[in-house]
Amino acid sequence: MNTEQLQLVLNSALEALPTLLGATPITLGFALAAMLLGLPLGFAVALARLSGVRALRGVSSLFVSFMRGTPLLVQIFVIYYGLPSLGVTLNPVAGGIIALTLNAAAYLSETIRAAILSIPKGQREAATSLGLNPSQTMRLIILPQAARVALPSMSNTLIGLVKDTSLVSVITVVELLRSAQLVIARTFEPFGPYLAAALIYWGISSLLELVQRALERRFSRGS
Repeated sequence: MNTEQLQLVLNSALEALPTLLGATPITLGFALAAMLLGLPLGFAVALARLSGVRALRGVSSLFVSFMRGTPLLVQIFVIYYGLPSLGVTLNPVAGGIIALTLNAAAYLSETIRAAILSIPKGQREAATSLGLNPSQTMRLIILPQAARVALPSMSNTLIGLVKDTSLVSVITVVELLRSAQLVIARTFEPFGPYLAAALIYWGISSLLELVQRALERRFSRGS
């Protein structure tokens, strides 16, 4: 790449930057919405997988297996393009959030389940001997410790969601990647806008990693 070509790429990246930054809150909104909705759903699925009721274990295990065993892009297509054939029509925003939420919930459920199982059984027995019922034991003894164990994986899930939001561009959601594509369609210069989009994704991920490390240090001091 000569100097003139490099200058062209830099100029196109700088020209695309305002548009891409304007779309960044949409990307963050999708990721945060999927995380906030996926956490309680993932927790419910984790409890179902740990349940003594065989039907609950079977249904929840099937859900996790399907969501983790199929591409997120296919899940988006099934929800947005497939459900209308069953009479359920969703707008692109709702379809994207639902797909991301269900996918995140499957991965979060495994993180939460593993964290709960990592707590020694002796602590449950000690809680029972103190007169705590199963609900109190879970809320007061198990979950506070499990949260420390699950934090790194949950943070990684959020970082992954930020990047996965790029897939909702295929259903016309104008998020970060789709904005870059629209700029390219206008300027016919792909390298700069895509590079600028990549740098924004990288910046967001790096910032979230810093927050993750800060939270881990705080939890470790409190343990």
